Amino acid sequence: MSSRCRRALLALAILALLAGACARPAPPRAARELRVCADPNNLPFSNRRLEGFENRLAEIVARDLGASVRYTWWAQRRGFFRNTLKAGVCDVVLGVPASLQMVAPTRPYYRSTYVFVYRRDRGFKIRSFNDPALKRLRIGVQIVGNDYANTPPVHALAARGIVDNVTGYTVYGDYARPNPPARILDAVASGEIDVAVVWGPLAGYFAPREPVALALVPVAPQIDLPFLPFVYDIAVGVRRGDERLRGEIDAVLERRRGEIDALLDRYGVPRPTPAGSPGAA
Repeated sequence: MSSRCRRALLALAILALLAGACARPAPPRAARELRVCADPNNLPFSNRRLEGFENRLAEIVARDLGASVRYTWWAQRRGFFRNTLKAGVCDVVLGVPASLQMVAPTRPYYRSTYVFVYRRDRGFKIRSFNDPALKRLRIGVQIVGNDYANTPPVHALAARGIVDNVTGYTVYGDYARPNPPARILDAVASGEIDVAVVWGPLAGYFAPREPVALALVPVAPQIDLPFLPFVYDIAVGVRRGDERLRGEIDAVLERRRGEIDALLDRYGVPRPTPAGSPGAA
């Protein structure tokens, strides 16, 4: 075989090797995960069966980012952020107040309000903390601790001398039962209390599931002077310093605004008109 033929065959062999190398699939990229910490028993926000609107929102965000959702379940009690986001076991917590300083909050994806809840068949027309009827009715409020002095409704009622006819319902509740914060809605429906002051998303989801018709009325004023707000912006929380992830989620929340609004509508989340706007309570 001539040297020219050998050179030609060698060139063809090299080309074949290169072609084979190009034809091989590239090594698969590691699949991206959106690592979320959430409460496994806290509808309408989240649960282990992924039925809450924050579960749905996590899916929306992950899908837009080309990621899958991986959960770490942790009851939302004292120490939640210390044991989850700060401990590095997850990167995202949904449903945090936009003013919460222990996280880096995204842009808000909704604003909601506390609401008065009472049975429609009682004929009440309560619209404000200044309604004189509140001095004689049995009132339920949500509490976090055992001092009855740590939620805005408690402060607003106490400032008006309404104390002795107030009963606290802890947001922690009996964790062995499904959705423990919903007990305050059960108390209104059963007649145990006459009216409750409840965080809007909780009331909006569970009130239609009670056996009697309940009225939900946004509290007034939206801000009780000198400064006690009842309306809050809610955001996604990421670890402080993780500006890249926060920016990515901000962009998703903007792109998926219509889809997120429709999700909140399905779950009955009250979203008040800002104070001072036409139609504001």
